[in-house]
Amino acid sequence: MMKRKLGRQGLEVSAIGLGCMGMSEFYGPTDEAESIATIHSAIDSGITLLDTADIYGPFTNELLIGRAIKGRRDRVVIATKFGNVRGEGGKFLGVNGRPDYVRSACDASLQRLGVTTIDLYYQHRVDRAVPIEETVGAMAELVRDGKVRYLGLSEASPNTLRRANKIHPISALQTEYSLWSRDPEDEVFETCCELGIGFVAYSPLGRGFLSGRFKKFEDLLPEDFRRNHPRFQGENFQKNLDLVSRVGRIAGEKGCTPAQLALAWLLAQGKEIVPIPGTKHRKYLEENVGALDVALTTADLERIEEVAPRGITAGDRYPQAGMLTING
Repeated sequence: MMKRKLGRQGLEVSAIGLGCMGMSEFYGPTDEAESIATIHSAIDSGITLLDTADIYGPFTNELLIGRAIKGRRDRVVIATKFGNVRGEGGKFLGVNGRPDYVRSACDASLQRLGVTTIDLYYQHRVDRAVPIEETVGAMAELVRDGKVRYLGLSEASPNTLRRANKIHPISALQTEYSLWSRDPEDEVFETCCELGIGFVAYSPLGRGFLSGRFKKFEDLLPEDFRRNHPRFQGENFQKNLDLVSRVGRIAGEKGCTPAQLALAWLLAQGKEIVPIPGTKHRKYLEENVGALDVALTTADLERIEEVAPRGITAGDRYPQAGMLTING
């Protein structure tokens, strides 16, 4: 497994990580046994970065990770997040970046994960009501206390990154990035490069759309939260399906799947970028890992750019309420 560095503080992870959110919620029925088998298979394949958050489940995804890594703790880098707040019933209650909440959230995650240290701790969303200096100051205390090794932010703006990095080095920014979500390519990437911050790309397969597995809206199960996302609705669905078809033709010529081509493209965008495709099935995990064997030439990248230029995707990446929480 190839490795990549996140930040300048010494954090090194596998070139592809594993997003674990869907193992507990959001993408339809779950199967704990298959999920744990998928995590074990990921570790055996050389994947070290496991990504979770306290709200996934809610609260059950960290428990699942904790069970899965027993006896394997020294082989994984655990990344989890705080800041998005949910009640026990699952209701979203807003964003909290207050120092007291940072500390209590970390203690709760450590207990659920069954570990003494979190390797990479993210603020899930920026709390616009709390100065980032206060939030990161509390996160830095966790590092000094030995509860956390490295710090990260998610969906933070360049200005927030700069302010946060002055308080404590930020090792990674996690933001959506894929062939159909290319907003970070301007100022965000420039800021990360300048400050030496690694970039973790979530939803690198466009929440599964770029895999080519969805042909119509009804392919999404009734409880699948993607039904609420603009890119999966109405005319947007068909327009985006046309994009996937064009990418799929190039994949066919390269002898790989559309998902593998999309991941290979992302890996080619910079050595500081680490995608974390999520899956709860071993067969899709194997497919994703296979992207590391797809070599894209300059001509290949130019062709992909022609069929999937920035801005071609139809629809926002979140419903309106979600769009208000990004680039904080």
